[in-house]
Amino acid sequence: MRVEIWSDIACPWCYVGKARFEKALEAFPHRDQVEVVHRSFELDPGRAKGDVQPVLAMLTKKYGMSEAQAQAGEENLGAQAAAEGLDYRTRDRDHGNTFDLHRLLHFAKEQGRQDELIQILYRANFAEERSLFTEGDERLVALAVEAGLDADAARAVLADPAAYADEVRADEREAAELGANGVPFFVLDRAYGVSGAQPAEVFAQALTRAWGDRSPLKLIDDDGAQACGPDGCEVPQR
Repeated sequence: MRVEIWSDIACPWCYVGKARFEKALEAFPHRDQVEVVHRSFELDPGRAKGDVQPVLAMLTKKYGMSEAQAQAGEENLGAQAAAEGLDYRTRDRDHGNTFDLHRLLHFAKEQGRQDELIQILYRANFAEERSLFTEGDERLVALAVEAGLDADAARAVLADPAAYADEVRADEREAAELGANGVPFFVLDRAYGVSGAQPAEVFAQALTRAWGDRSPLKLIDDDGAQACGPDGCEVPQR
């Protein structure tokens, strides 16, 4: 079974939702037969690459709330993250364009290191003092290396604006086609969707239902067709 997760590194509920989903997956009896794929979704696709601002300033401008309200929201998110065993800095974080991060995640997917990289990027954005957006490509290269990726290859991806750009845009178009207008958005075997950072119990129910509802293979059998099996191949006799 395949689970696809549309998310953005700038999304705190994606950070929390991933932990909750993984808690459910860890307890799922068929977890070894579940493939998890992370898909791209930008919450702020129109933001220029160099346009970085404090999270509180972004929240007050985008949602028309006071700074006190924005800070209260961050404190609530910090508590939610802590409940899942996650570190979360409730003050002095910043916000920027995540397109390059998504391109790097597609490269990591090709190398079989996507889940490792996305968790490292979440940690860097939500838990560490160093900015993910203002220190240049070498900061991202170092994080890619931590995830097990080759430094020169990661550097080459970041230096080429076209590298994996089509893959990011394809993910975003697909999200729109599936009706996802926010993240995190979980799609189980293209049969069920779960929106938001739901409790682990909800993800557990979704996994169980999706697994049980998988359609068995319908075989169109031709008794006269030759085939190979564990005992070898039948060779027609003249």
